[in-house]
Order: sequence, then C-alpha cells, then structure tokens
Amino acid sequence: MATAMATRMADTGPSTMEIEDVTTSLPPTAAEPEDIYKDMKSLETQLEFIDIQEDYIKSEMKQLKRELLRAAEEIKRIQSVPLVIGQFNELIDSQYGIVSSTAGSNYYVRILSTIDREDLKPNTSVALHRHSHSVVDVLPPESDSTVQLMAEKPKVSYKDIGGMDSQKQEVREAIELPLLQHHLYTQIGIDPPRGVLLYGPPGTGKTMMAKAVANATEATFISMVGSEFVQKYLGEGPRMVRDVFRLARENSPCVVFIDEIDAIATKRFDAQTGADREVQRILLELLNQMDGFDQSTNVKVIMATNRADTLDPALLRPGRLDRKIEFPNPDRRQKRMVFQAATSKMNLSDDLDLEDYVNRAEKISCADVASICAEAGLQAVRENRYVVLPRDFDKAYKKAVSNNDKEHLFYTL
Repeated sequence: MATAMATRMADTGPSTMEIEDVTTSLPPTAAEPEDIYKDMKSLETQLEFIDIQEDYIKSEMKQLKRELLRAAEEIKRIQSVPLVIGQFNELIDSQYGIVSSTAGSNYYVRILSTIDREDLKPNTSVALHRHSHSVVDVLPPESDSTVQLMAEKPKVSYKDIGGMDSQKQEVREAIELPLLQHHLYTQIGIDPPRGVLLYGPPGTGKTMMAKAVANATEATFISMVGSEFVQKYLGEGPRMVRDVFRLARENSPCVVFIDEIDAIATKRFDAQTGADREVQRILLELLNQMDGFDQSTNVKVIMATNRADTLDPALLRPGRLDRKIEFPNPDRRQKRMVFQAATSKMNLSDDLDLEDYVNRAEKISCADVASICAEAGLQAVRENRYVVLPRDFDKAYKKAVSNNDKEHLFYTL
C-alpha cells in the first residue's frame, strides 16, 4: 500500500523542470532604494558635466566668432585700396607664387589664404598689397567691362519679318543648320560657312534678321557695333576683338553679330594719322581671329553693313565671310507681306485698301513701311479716334516718300 501511494505521488507531483520554469517566470524582485539613489546621483553628475561642456563650447564659439570678425576686418584692411595691379606668373605651392608688377619686376610673394587656387592661372590679373606685394585678390577678366553676353533673347522672330524668304533660307543654312545639325556637313564632307555678311540699303531688315537668328537658336549671342571697337587708347580696339572671340569660344556654341562693320573694315590705304593706323590694326586683328578659331568650337559670325562696296577684300574672301546675303528694297509681294505684318495689330477701317499703297511705284524700304503704319496710327491718336482711316495712311505715305527722293547706288557690291 505504501508502495502504491508513493507511485501515485510520483505521477501527480510536479517535476524538477516544471518547478524551474515557474521560478524563472516570476517577476524580479524590486531594486533596493539605495541602488536607485546611486543611479540618480550618477545621472545628475553626468548632467552637470554636460552643462559644463555646453557652457565651454558656447564660450569657444563666441571666441571663434570674435576671431573670425577680426580676421575679416584684417582681410578687408589688406584688400583696401590703393592696391598694386600685377600679373600672376607661376604657382610655387599652396602659399607662395611668382608675380610681376606693372614696374616690370618679378616677386616671390605670399598668397592670401582666402583666394581660390584654381583661379590663379598664368597671365591672370591680380591685386597686390602695396607694401608686401602679397596676392590679395584675383581681378575679373578685362572683357567683363566691355564685352557682354545678351542676358535675354530678342523677341523678334521670323514671323515678324514680312517676306524675304530667300534671305531667311540662306541665313538658316549658314547659321542655324551648322549649330543644330552639324553632322549633316560632316557626312557630306564639307565645312559649314564661318561667317555671313548682310548688306543692303538702310531699313531693309538686316539687324532684324540677326535678332530673329538669336531668337531661333539656343546658342549664346554676342552683339556688338563696329564703332565700339574704336577706343581712345592705342591697343584697346584689338584687345576688344580678342576678348569677343575668346568669350565666344568659352561660351560656344555662339553667334557673334557685328553691326555696321564698315566702321572698322574699310579698304586699307596708306594711313597718315595714328587713328587710321589703329583702325587698320583692329581690322588685322579681326581677320586673324576669323582665320584662327576652330570650326569645332561652333562660333559663327554675322556682319551687317550698308556700304559693302567699302569693305576690305581680305574680309570678303571665302573662308572668312563665306556667304554674302543681299537685302534689297522690297518688291510688290514683299511690301504686301510687310504691310500685313505691320498692321496685324492695328484697328483699321473697312474701307482701307492696303493694295493701293502696295502697288504704288515709289521705292520704299521695310523700315519705311513700318514707319508709315506707325505714323498713320499716330494721326488717328491726334484726332482721338480708335480706327485708322485711309486719309491717315495718305498723310503718312506722303511724309515717308518725301524723305526718299534720292536714290543711292552704293548699297550693292
């Protein structure tokens, strides 16, 4: 009986493994209050240490800001005028370089730490301290003050130019197509035109066509007038020509437009004055630059003039100005298209017939047509009318024709 009871207790009693599982599943006993107090004191000590570090860092930041302000003031004092203008020759290391001053002497000088070493290229204009001759600043290129890129494209498009279909096609083939689809010329095995000359009487749309080219292409556009190259001091004009083509190469693809080119490109002669010799030097530099730039740089030149007969033959030869586009006075068809373009936004009366003015025999330019339309609108404004009448166009036409009595024959080649 005792044996059976022992066996029953062995079957019903918990095993050792079960007792251990129950023991481990019980929650841990709460920590002693002394341990919590020690942890709190330790955290308070760490917090005080962090506060001390924060105060130290703030103090260091204030000190560094004061030093930065003092350094900025010192740099400002060093860079204060007057400074000596020099030319950078060679970079020895990150702190020293060789410069030449305007007096002609070479100096081994220190370089200000704030100057970007990538800007220190040979023949770069630099500002030198007047006492130590240290390099304190890098001057911008000289062309920045004279040659500028057009910030905004002109709003003139080909649609604003009435007629002149053949001129538009020739300009597109010579300027736009080489810039946009240069591979066509490569496949055929020919070089695209380098330069284009637009010539003809005044007011026939030469400058307007150049503006339309600038609007149609994504290339950079540099616009100059020939008289801008004529400067007061000797050598400034040729330098400006070099700056124009250097800027064009740096911003290629680029279109260089020089209006009134006859101001600097007339036929050469035995010059007797220094001014004439300077103009001829400008022409020589222009010829050299047009021969010198590579076709791969995608630099195109457009020149416009009213007196193509006075230009130097060396400028007109193939290889410089490959295409010469004449802009004559408009014929009857073109006058009709110019009248339509000029009056497209005007409020005209129903009894006004533009064909009457188109069929008249007087020779007028495209600019004259635009002037006639503007003057007719002004006549209506004077009489407080919102509609332009035929008599307004009659007055404007007579006024424009009276100024074109003389016909000049020297606007052609």
